Amino acid sequence: MIQPQTPAPSGASNAPALAAGTRAPATASEVYEGLRAQRRELSNQLDELESTRREITSQLEDVSTGAPERTALDSRMKEVDARIAIVDGMLGANATQIAQAAGVPGAIVEPPRIIRQGPPEEAYIVGTIFMLITLLPLSIALARRIWRRSAAVVTSFPREIAERLSRMEQAVEATAVEVERIGEGQRFLTRLFTEGEGARAIGAGAAQPLERKHQKSPERLP
Repeated sequence: MIQPQTPAPSGASNAPALAAGTRAPATASEVYEGLRAQRRELSNQLDELESTRREITSQLEDVSTGAPERTALDSRMKEVDARIAIVDGMLGANATQIAQAAGVPGAIVEPPRIIRQGPPEEAYIVGTIFMLITLLPLSIALARRIWRRSAAVVTSFPREIAERLSRMEQAVEATAVEVERIGEGQRFLTRLFTEGEGARAIGAGAAQPLERKHQKSPERLP
């Protein structure tokens, strides 16, 4: 008995289905980007090999000729040179493949253009020019006005305070003069007591008796 076939849904694709585990063929753009990634990896390997070669060269300079370490370094240098040659050849082949892949239509996909949101760049330029022409002179004029006002406040010092300061200065000067006079007197007395002549005049020599004058008693009146 023949079973009736179930009709395929209307939304199904007519393209042949891929087998499980298979992948769709790569596009030209994917091939191009893959070759560029391969070139970057080969360039990194070449840089590492060249850095290793420079290290071996510096070690060979420190090792004397005929030393056993020099033989191992020489063999390692040959291996590094051979790898450098291989990677360099792979880079050359990769460059050729990239050039061929770039010629395939659709291989190079330009990045989407960024659409700027907001005002155009001309608006920023015009705003900057407006600020320089208008706001800068206004700010300078305002600063000069504030400076002049502060200078006027300083010059118009209250007269009462000025007179009071003048009197205080005179009082301080008079006090200084009096203190100087007192100091001069103290210095004179100190010098007078400390000098030899003053000391002899005051306390030197033998004591002499003082003559007492007899006064006549007043006559009594009868």
